[in-house]
Amino acid sequence: MLTALPVILVLGAVGGTAAYTKNTVDTADRTVTTTVWDEDHAPAGKDPAGEPSRGRHDSELTKLLLPVPEGYRLGPDIGELGNDSETSGAKATAAMKEMGRGLAGKDRRALNKSVEKLRVRGIAQRSYASDAHDLVVNVQIVKMRDKRAVRETYLTRKKLLDGIDAFRKGPSVDGHKKVSCYRLPKGDKDTLDGVICVAYDGETSVAVNASGTKPFSPSDVGDLVKDQLDHIVSPGEYI
Repeated sequence: MLTALPVILVLGAVGGTAAYTKNTVDTADRTVTTTVWDEDHAPAGKDPAGEPSRGRHDSELTKLLLPVPEGYRLGPDIGELGNDSETSGAKATAAMKEMGRGLAGKDRRALNKSVEKLRVRGIAQRSYASDAHDLVVNVQIVKMRDKRAVRETYLTRKKLLDGIDAFRKGPSVDGHKKVSCYRLPKGDKDTLDGVICVAYDGETSVAVNASGTKPFSPSDVGDLVKDQLDHIVSPGEYI
């Protein structure tokens, strides 16, 4: 059980970033920007952000996601959730429990109890694609009621990512200490590169997965992560 929960937290909340693939960029729509709304959280009226192309901001949680900045557009879908979505705490909790399928009965019950202790309020996700067609960034924000659980989630992710020797040092994020970034392993034959960042602030847990074509600029990802973390501190100040 003590090993199962950390793995679930990393794979579930980081979104499988350690296993990025070339399809992330290759399958991105180059011409059409689409916004997919979770059916349980579809907006009742006009998006308060004003510009739908900058992402939805119709709830407390989606307001924490960085509005699409200049030089980017909404990116490709993130799994079945679309490219700009929110999932309720109940659904997120159920999904995390479901990832424990296959565990022995005792471990499964212990896992469920641990997941419930996280007290997840909701998850919001947004993908960004550069106008230059050379970078895709997925951002996921998890809101929990327990600040200690948020910190422990960050430390668990960091410990597991630190344990992957092939990862290179990622970009620094100016002005923020509760963040760790990792650059994906170097491959001579690969045409892609990427960065994984995990961070937290108060009740908010953040995971960023970026992949792009070479030549790859980790500092561009670091700048976007900085903007995202700044935005969480002051969500009313749109960039």
